[in-house]
Amino acid sequence: MSLIAITHSLSPKLPACELTHLKRIPINMDKAQAEHEHYLQALKLAGYEVIEYTFNEGYPDCVFVEDTAIVVDELAVITNPGAASRRGETINMATALAKYRMLAHINAPATLDGGDVLRVGRKFFVGITTRTNRAGFESLKGILEPHDYQVYPIEVTGSLHLKSAVTALDSQTVIAAANWFDTPQIEAHCRLIAVAEGEEAAANVLRLGETIYMAEGYPRTRAIIEEAGYKVETIDIRELQKAESGLTCSSLLFTR
Repeated sequence: MSLIAITHSLSPKLPACELTHLKRIPINMDKAQAEHEHYLQALKLAGYEVIEYTFNEGYPDCVFVEDTAIVVDELAVITNPGAASRRGETINMATALAKYRMLAHINAPATLDGGDVLRVGRKFFVGITTRTNRAGFESLKGILEPHDYQVYPIEVTGSLHLKSAVTALDSQTVIAAANWFDTPQIEAHCRLIAVAEGEEAAANVLRLGETIYMAEGYPRTRAIIEEAGYKVETIDIRELQKAESGLTCSSLLFTR
């Protein structure tokens, strides 16, 4: 089996991206491009075959491919993003993913962003947010449960997506900004490690092999994760964070 990373180039329209929780700040596109290239290099170093598409460059948020699909061994679920401006992105992504998986679809009135879908082992936690509605959760539950996955809803109040607030360190453990979402459902199934106070944005991490990648700028949370026994590396994504990005946002990772 080989490791596949589906990614997308930056749109020249990125400065006009969708924003929910942040004020619009000018994005330096040269710096954003350099950050993206460092991200792709980290994927390659971790053994992924990186496939970078350019077909959605007309959409400002196209680099954030995580929101367009959920990929498991059995199939790929094509989402229906909560922001109407992003729904066209899924058409080309469906064509791309059909090379690797059978497809299922989230259909209106259900909405679902991949950034609201956290996988921990065979459990999926789905954030109920401004982008993902209850019908989106129910649709994903109906698609995944026949394949022996468990799917649970999580109310999110403090961030754009669930995975802005909590991500997996391994198949049993999460790192979380616990004041941004309703924690009991996740705590019932996972070991929860809290980020340092004031470093809530550090909750979005990306596990590549045995290494946890986190955004630069959160030294106290890095120390917490390292003290828990994990190897940690950082990537500078300060420009992309102006678009409400986290490290998980810019790739779809799966095995061939």
